[in-house]
Amino acid sequence: MENNAESPSIRLVAVLEIGSTGIRLLVAEITGKGEWRSVDSAVKPVVLGRDVFTSGQVSHSSLLECLAVLRNFQELLKGWGVASGDVHLIATSALRAARNREMFADRVYQETGYRLAIVEGIEENRLMYLAARFALKEIKGSSGVPPTDGTSANAPSGDKNETNNLFWRGNSIIIDIGGGSTEIMLLRQGRMVAAHSVRLGSILMDQQSMYARGSEWSRERYLTEGIKNTLTFLKAEMDLSQIKTFVVTGSDTRIAASLIGSEYNKNSSVIDREKFLFFVKKIQYYTVEECVQKLHITYGDAEGFVPGLLIYKAFLEQTKAAQVVALGVSLREGLLIDLAMGFDPELQEEFFTQIIASAINLGRKYHFDEAHGRHVAALSMILFDALVREHGLNRHDRLLLEIAALLHDIGMFICGSGHQRHSQYIVANSEIFGIHREELEIIANVVRYHRGEQPSSEDIAFIALQREERIVALKLVSILRVADALDRGHSQRIQTIVIEHKNESIVIHTNGAIDRNLERASLEEKANMFQDVFGYKVALA
Repeated sequence: MENNAESPSIRLVAVLEIGSTGIRLLVAEITGKGEWRSVDSAVKPVVLGRDVFTSGQVSHSSLLECLAVLRNFQELLKGWGVASGDVHLIATSALRAARNREMFADRVYQETGYRLAIVEGIEENRLMYLAARFALKEIKGSSGVPPTDGTSANAPSGDKNETNNLFWRGNSIIIDIGGGSTEIMLLRQGRMVAAHSVRLGSILMDQQSMYARGSEWSRERYLTEGIKNTLTFLKAEMDLSQIKTFVVTGSDTRIAASLIGSEYNKNSSVIDREKFLFFVKKIQYYTVEECVQKLHITYGDAEGFVPGLLIYKAFLEQTKAAQVVALGVSLREGLLIDLAMGFDPELQEEFFTQIIASAINLGRKYHFDEAHGRHVAALSMILFDALVREHGLNRHDRLLLEIAALLHDIGMFICGSGHQRHSQYIVANSEIFGIHREELEIIANVVRYHRGEQPSSEDIAFIALQREERIVALKLVSILRVADALDRGHSQRIQTIVIEHKNESIVIHTNGAIDRNLERASLEEKANMFQDVFGYKVALA
């Protein structure tokens, strides 16, 4: 076997994903240009999801089964010449929910040397967005998204160029249904409205049916109750009836597309809405055995096939989408794209834009003062950029500050008195696209201290941060308090500021001949923390 890994411009990497129903392998070549090509893939069924969703943990027999599969894949990867450091082992909802996930990960490491990363739901969303972006990438100026206005998906390329860019400009939903969770992203005119990971999955639905002796009534009840709750908060963020592009991922829809869909490009297919609904209605009472026999699919694929399609159907019926766009990529491709791209400033800024859009929509959900939030964020960015030498923080820290500035008053939705604590609670218990749980905790602490007392050793939430995270939070809070003071009346009177370093002070020059007494008084009250952290007094010129 030729070992392409010897080429200085090409390296082989592998992604191993431990899912609810199987362990899946993807091997790819990554070039120095940020491009990649799949060279091998494999899947071995496991019953991890049924274990966890029944007993709450991975059984001993399932652990041994997983280890055996991983050892087999390890031998395959040695044959390919993939270095152990280029093997990325990840796990999703089943292991996220397992009580013994740490012991499972330790045993895997002891047996294989692979370190297991359990992917959070919000990170799963990010990687799926990457995969969707890749699959629906622009083709000759077009979005690569199939038309939903009745135009044939097999139309000449010129017709594709004339179609509206519905995914990036219209309202879209991206859904990935797994065994134990469903990842959902809502986009309004191409901007991220919300990203959620909800406990709703095909294996869970089957478990409900088993508890009720397989009755269809139990499956319908699970669907009705589970999706009803999910739809309630989704509709608060976007009118689902306005969604025109329905994008789905996962093996269930890839199989459905191979049976009743048509290829759009090498990474995606389309299924007519009515054809999809008719197909699901036709097979909804099929047993696993009937799926294998009548649809000619493997037993592993058949296990969650019907429940998964029923969930997709329930969401599709809430939209006006004329077609189902089935992606031929997955979480694994998303991770490969992430690895291949490395640090790409353009891609990073695009992601940051989507993250900010998600944060703004969280604020709108709680009726925040958007004008004030945006203005304080803009002032915070000016201060951050002017004080790089003093704070030494990076671009990602700047993003955390921008989110905190936008949402610092979100707690006013609950009560004006002590709203900083309410802001902390809302942020800490929300989801923002692209933001990890640890980062969300930093943001929650920053909004908590944008006014009032400074952090103390008695604040459990602040002390729970790592030492480095506490330092970052203190610096961001100090900047936010100054920016917030400059819009004390929520009137955006101070439009622009210029920062001057003068001896041991930071002097803020503002625009126009306006009365600044209110802002000056507020700055005197809030700037003490900035002086404690950075050692500079802050004065308004």
